[in-house]
Amino acid sequence: MSMIRFSHTLFALPFALLAALMAWVTPATVPVQFCWWHLVGILLAMVGARSAAMAFNRLADRNIDAANPRTANRHLPAGRLTVQSVWWFTLGSIAVYLAGAAMFWPNYLPVVLALPVLAILLAYSYMKRFTAFAHFWLGLALMLAPICAWIAVRGLQVIADPLDLLAPVLLGLAVMFWVAGFDMIYACQDYEFDREAGLHSVPVWLGVAGALRLAAFCHGLMLVFLIALPFCHVWGGPELKMSWLYFVGVAAIGALLVYEHWLVKPTDLSRVNQAFFNVNAIVSIGLLVVAGIDMIRP
Repeated sequence: MSMIRFSHTLFALPFALLAALMAWVTPATVPVQFCWWHLVGILLAMVGARSAAMAFNRLADRNIDAANPRTANRHLPAGRLTVQSVWWFTLGSIAVYLAGAAMFWPNYLPVVLALPVLAILLAYSYMKRFTAFAHFWLGLALMLAPICAWIAVRGLQVIADPLDLLAPVLLGLAVMFWVAGFDMIYACQDYEFDREAGLHSVPVWLGVAGALRLAAFCHGLMLVFLIALPFCHVWGGPELKMSWLYFVGVAAIGALLVYEHWLVKPTDLSRVNQAFFNVNAIVSIGLLVVAGIDMIRP
């Protein structure tokens, strides 16, 4: 289905893979071994969950999209797809997601958590009807990617030692504020429409300039949590195998975020898509590559 682009998955998938790699290489009292089917399970769960969430969002927002000039040409409002076909696609994607969770058995935690996580993902589609903090709900949804990947790989370790979750939680908080920030930037495009339609967003609440300032603050918090991640053992978490190379990667991400905010001005939103898609894809993939090399090198 062309309305779902795999590139959308690139926002959260690299963080899930990074968390899985961290889980595999970090010592644990309960033995953790790399299994190729666990990697397949993460990929299936991530692609399935993201596709289901995107398709469900198109279903929930089809009337809003039809009224918004920016989105009126999307597949459902334009009549290129039927509601029934998108529902079937959504259900099929959920099945793929559940199959991915089941691949970690006898670790039962992914199966037990699968439906609550799915509920959080799908609920995002209705948040802007009620609260300007919908951007943070989206951040919460993507925050679950590294946390769930860690739980899927570590299994009983997180039950034996709950502080073992500190590492993916710090990474997840970085993801949450990163996503909330760039979603605020993206929402600036719909400031006028959302205000007239009675929808909630940070741009409607604070204005475009205020939203961009809050987005910059969120991205600053992302960097704080990324810097804190290698030190999680200080607070009782696992000791991660990260060195100076990781911090070089974090510094590069900081530069990319500065560039992202330089691209978008309150009086010029013409480069929002460039900032949203191009820069953020580099951020997520770049961190995975640099941190991954750092952790697996001798």
